[in-house]
Amino acid sequence: MLKKFVTLAAGAFALVSTVANAQVSAPKYSNEFLNIGVGGRALGMGNVQSAIVSDATAGFWNPAGLTDLKHKYNIVGMHSELFAGSVKNDYLSFATPLDTSSALAVSLIRVGVDDIVDTRRLYSASGQIQYDSIQFFSVADYALLVSYARKSNLLPGLKLGANTKIIYRHVGSFATCWGFGFDAGAQLERRRWKFGLVAKDITTTFNAWSINTDELREVYLATNNDLPKNSVEITMPRLIAGVARDFKMGEKFTALVATDLDFTFDGKRNVLLRSGLVSVDPHVGAEIGYGGIVFLRGGINNIQQFEKLEGGKSWKVQPNFGVGAAMGGLNLDLALSKVADNSNVSSVIVSLGYKFDK
Repeated sequence: MLKKFVTLAAGAFALVSTVANAQVSAPKYSNEFLNIGVGGRALGMGNVQSAIVSDATAGFWNPAGLTDLKHKYNIVGMHSELFAGSVKNDYLSFATPLDTSSALAVSLIRVGVDDIVDTRRLYSASGQIQYDSIQFFSVADYALLVSYARKSNLLPGLKLGANTKIIYRHVGSFATCWGFGFDAGAQLERRRWKFGLVAKDITTTFNAWSINTDELREVYLATNNDLPKNSVEITMPRLIAGVARDFKMGEKFTALVATDLDFTFDGKRNVLLRSGLVSVDPHVGAEIGYGGIVFLRGGINNIQQFEKLEGGKSWKVQPNFGVGAAMGGLNLDLALSKVADNSNVSSVIVSLGYKFDK
C-alpha cells in the first residue's frame, strides 16, 4: 500500500519536472508572498506542515488535510509583522466538512506595505516645496484560495485535495496584476507515520501585469529610463514532500517530529541542495504536547550560504520557536522567527483558531 503512495509521489514529481522544462523563460521567485506561510503552529515549526496539517490552515499548506476536521465550523486568523513591522502579513480561513468524506475551505491572504510616501510632486514648477502635495500609497499582494478535499478509495488512509487560487497584486496606482492557478495535495497515514505530498502551481500560475504608464511617464522620461510594459509572469511548479512520526511519552506527553523537502524548478536557488534543473530546500520541525492543551514547538528552515566579509563562505539557518494552547475549541498559537543571523529583529506571529458545532 505504501508502495502505491510512493508511485503516486514519483508520478507527480515527473509531471512537475516536465512542466518546468517547458517554461524555461519563467522568472524565479514569482508570487513569493505565498511562500511566507500562515498559522502560528506552522511558522513555529519552520513551515513543516505537508504531512501533519489537519485544521483550517490545510487549505493553504495541503488541502488534503481538510478531511481531518472534527468540527462543523473551523476558523483561523493570523497577523504577523515582518522586518520590524514594515510588512504586514494577514490571513483568514474558514473550513467545514461537507460530509464524512469531504470538506471545503476558503482562505484569504494579504501581504503588504502601507503608507509609502510619494514625493514625486514635492517641488512646484518654481522649485518651492509643497508639503501638501505629498501622497501615500500601498503595495499589497492578495490571494483567495478555495479548497476541496476528499478521502480516497484508492488506498486506505489516503486523502486527496486541491485548490483554486486567484491572485491580485497592486503597486499603488502604478501597476496591477491578476493571476490564476491550481494546487493539489495528498496525505497518507500508516500507524504513527504520516506522509504528505503537495504540488503547488501544478499547471503553472499565470500573472498578467498591467502598467499605468500615465502615472510613470514623467518620472521615467526625466530619469532617461524606458517605460515598463504590460507583461505576463509565470509562477513555476513547486513540489513539497513530507514525512512525520508522532510518539506517546507516558499518559500526558506527546511528541511529533516532521520534515519537508521543497523542490523548485525555476533555476538554481540559494538552498542546501541546488542544480540548474532542481533545487531542494529542507525544513525540520518538532512539537511536544501536554494533555492536548499546551504545546512547545521549534524548527529550522531557510538553510542558505553567505559570503563572509573577510572572505570565504558560511552556512546559516533560520531558527523558529512557538507555543500553543488549546481549550474548549479555542486555539492560540504564538511563533517567533529570527529573520537574520546578524539581526536582533524577529518576526512575531499570532494566530487564533476557533472550532465549534453550533
